[in-house]
Amino acid sequence: MAVTALPPDTDADIARVTEALAMITPRWTVRILLALSGPPLRYSELGAKVPWLQNGQLHPKLKALCDAGLVERTEHSQRHVTYGHTERGVALLPVLPMIVTWAEEHLEKADRPLPAIEQIEDSLTLLTRRHAAAILWVLKSRQEASGRALARIVMPSSDWTNIYPPLRQLVADGLVDTDGLGLPYRLSAAGDGLGRVLGTLSAWSAGQPLDQASQHPVWGHPQAKPAPRPWTSSQSRSAPTAVPPARTPQSSPAWHKGDLFSHATPARPKAAIPAGGPRR
Repeated sequence: MAVTALPPDTDADIARVTEALAMITPRWTVRILLALSGPPLRYSELGAKVPWLQNGQLHPKLKALCDAGLVERTEHSQRHVTYGHTERGVALLPVLPMIVTWAEEHLEKADRPLPAIEQIEDSLTLLTRRHAAAILWVLKSRQEASGRALARIVMPSSDWTNIYPPLRQLVADGLVDTDGLGLPYRLSAAGDGLGRVLGTLSAWSAGQPLDQASQHPVWGHPQAKPAPRPWTSSQSRSAPTAVPPARTPQSSPAWHKGDLFSHATPARPKAAIPAGGPRR
């Protein structure tokens, strides 16, 4: 059953992007992905790179990333297990600098310079608000819409007044604008600026090359639509008999680990983002 009243392909697109954001938003997830951006690591080696995680916290997060198909667990022997990115995980990494670029341009300025990893975490918190993706999609395609019209599209099976809590939150976050009570809603400059991020996440989640983002029907400039190649989760497997070659520079992401993961321990504990915005 459709989640929204949008056409099935659009509804599926929004659902995939929402799921992709949900994979990487949980606390410490992006930091773990960045810690694994080099050669595969043993559990103890990875733990040394994320020392702020207490005993027992790393294992369930690694399992969730393996279940999502972003990280691969390879058993070389009973006592030798390593963790590294899957092809899908490597393909996701170039999205992270795009989020940093958006945050630097649109999020409110902090009292101190923030590492890029914190820019990413703050941005992801905004993007994973309930119904945020669907509301942003509709406003981008329609330019503006009333609350009642948004409710009919975004949550057709609910009372239409239920649209207002997520709308108020998006206005407070600075992603949506309105001129007053009862007047239409539209994307703010910050909300419209998310086009490259959301278009690229759409391409990634559909298994398409990231440069297909420019052809997205809502967030890009559509041309011929390529056939999707959905990703599948990666399961544990035995190590190959021959050691695989190291990743070549051509297969590595364009950014360097130090560009995003600029310190070993977080500079501040993660807290919920207060209202107002685009806020941290």
